[in-house]
Amino acid sequence: MSGHTALVPEQNNNNSNQENKTSNMRVSEKKCSWASYMTNSPTLIVMIGLPARGKTYMSKKLTRYLNWIGVPTKVFNLGVYRREAVQSYKSYDFFRHDNKEAMKIRKQCALVALEDVKAYVTEDGGQIAVFDATNTTRERRDLILNFAKENAYKVFFVESVCDDPEVIAANILEVKVSSPDYPERNRECVMDDFLKRIECYKVTYQPLDPDNYDQDLSFIKVINVGQRFLVNRVRDYIQSKIVYYLMNIHVQPRTIYLCRHGESDFNLVGKIGGDSGLSPHGKQFAQALKKFIAEQEIVDLKVWTSQLKRTIQTAEFLGVPYEQWKILNELDAGVCEEMTYEEIETQYPDEFALRDQEKYLYRYPGGESYQDLVQRLEAVIMELERQGSVLVIAHQAVMRCLLAYFLDKSADELPYLKCPLHTIFKLTPVAYGCKVETITLNVEAVNTHRDKPSGNTNNLPKSQTPVRMRRNSFTPLASSDTIKRTRNYSVGSRPLNPVGSPLFPETLNGADQQKLQLQMGSACL
Repeated sequence: MSGHTALVPEQNNNNSNQENKTSNMRVSEKKCSWASYMTNSPTLIVMIGLPARGKTYMSKKLTRYLNWIGVPTKVFNLGVYRREAVQSYKSYDFFRHDNKEAMKIRKQCALVALEDVKAYVTEDGGQIAVFDATNTTRERRDLILNFAKENAYKVFFVESVCDDPEVIAANILEVKVSSPDYPERNRECVMDDFLKRIECYKVTYQPLDPDNYDQDLSFIKVINVGQRFLVNRVRDYIQSKIVYYLMNIHVQPRTIYLCRHGESDFNLVGKIGGDSGLSPHGKQFAQALKKFIAEQEIVDLKVWTSQLKRTIQTAEFLGVPYEQWKILNELDAGVCEEMTYEEIETQYPDEFALRDQEKYLYRYPGGESYQDLVQRLEAVIMELERQGSVLVIAHQAVMRCLLAYFLDKSADELPYLKCPLHTIFKLTPVAYGCKVETITLNVEAVNTHRDKPSGNTNNLPKSQTPVRMRRNSFTPLASSDTIKRTRNYSVGSRPLNPVGSPLFPETLNGADQQKLQLQMGSACL
């Protein structure tokens, strides 16, 4: 058994040409998904709270989630702007409300950050900006509201309230000791200075008032790290998703284990999809997995599988209860199920080329895309955030989507993440990221990974462009006699007709085409 550990931080004519540039940026770079089109104007998420209340933790986590579901989001941390303006931090005196020079600098930093928010939305195609700062006074919040009104942005406030001294102290020691504000200082000095900084903010802190002054604002109050919530005037779909997400996350220590099923019979012959059982090596891996899990001595470990045979057989070897999730099933390859890549390239060369051009957005005829899979797996992510320690036994594409969420990977990186068979990913959430350890159980298996092809577009069909993928799959057929219905396409994204393919209506004989036309005509009545 071998392993590797890494710490992954969370990251964060002329008019016609400009429109095309913006469109391409949003589609190809940002990979906007179904969720992004539920916003009819940019949203500014404004954090509120005293220092060491988990605002940056929530900002980074929320940003990672929104980007994962396809809504371009970025954090603007005011502390970063302040450190650029004031090269060396000396003491808590900088945060005194009667330090006029410092107050002037802090306000100027806020204005600069807001201008960067505007540039992100107007020039970079951003849809949500997270303004990560204390924002503890009504004066500061009114400044932000006026800015949002001038630019037609929606505003949603997230206030973190915590009066538990143990939680505050743990946050200071875990995060603030390593802050750039405190280079080479011991813990006692950092704790003393930071507690005095908090007292400076308390003097002028004005919490959101849901009954009077702030009753018309949209916000959520997160009280004592999720023990209670107060939600006020949620106005749109994205705000409701933000609320739902924040109500599901927690900070309790836990470990998430991700692995694929043992090697399957279809893996051996290079076929994708299907529902084959484990190969002899796959069964050997399942036995090794049982030993590994036993050695970890995990309390209250939950085990989840898909409803496909190969993950269930892997879990059966563990000898523990497990839950089957249909939404953990492998990406649906549609008409290409149970085919090898060589067979797909031969029978559907245009489809094969399209998928290589834009793997995240490409949808198999009658099947799914990675973007579809992310949407399907959102419920799994929510439940993983709610749970303690979990072992998920899944599939290659599913694992890629889950890893992309936890490791903050982009839509371009997601379809090419390496998730080898017989390897366990051990994920331990930490303050602003996720510690990743890969454990290989040294059981032989085939390599199912396909590297990202070069940027050559010569094989792309002439009637297609790499950034416009089909929007709908075929209607599933009730029987072999059912007439195949046409799919709806965006302009310029009609799929090509492989020679001799029965998949497209152009290949139907005259009688079937006439029946199809009559059926389509009656459907329009």
